[in-house]
Amino acid sequence: MQKNTTKVIAGTGIFSAIALVVSFLEFPIFTPAPFLKLDFSLVFILLAGFAFGPISGITASLIKELFRFIIGSSTGGVGEIANFIITVAFIIIPTLVYTKKKGLKVVILTLIIGCVMHVLCSLLANRYVNFPLFMGEGAKQAFQSLWVYVLAFNAIKAVAVSVITVLVYKKISNLIKKF
Repeated sequence: MQKNTTKVIAGTGIFSAIALVVSFLEFPIFTPAPFLKLDFSLVFILLAGFAFGPISGITASLIKELFRFIIGSSTGGVGEIANFIITVAFIIIPTLVYTKKKGLKVVILTLIIGCVMHVLCSLLANRYVNFPLFMGEGAKQAFQSLWVYVLAFNAIKAVAVSVITVLVYKKISNLIKKF
């Protein structure tokens, strides 16, 4: 039991560290909404969840967001909180189901559900957390003019992360088992 717990903690830490580094390789994809920056750190959060369970994925996300805040958040922690909430909404179903039932079809189906959860939660988090805290009284109007970009951005991000995760996980799962 001790060895397994140590393995999970170490693995979660490694995935958190990789996710943190990758999170700084971000870039905007929509000119009208340059604050929406795409990065692929969520791949490593999902990998932690698939490898060690949903608590590991959630913990890896929390660690990554805490370090993003400590290192120097450009959002004063607001973006990190919203990102954590959106990430948990995305990873919880795929990683929870994966602990009980494995297989590519199950993974793909649950990732589709995760993508929908990610997009819906991102709309809510942006409308009621990010926009109000950054734009004050003009938040509702700003969101009304930019919600399509928020939706498209998060759909692109969720699908891209899902595809990369599926392609990468099988290749590294043997390495994870040896860890």
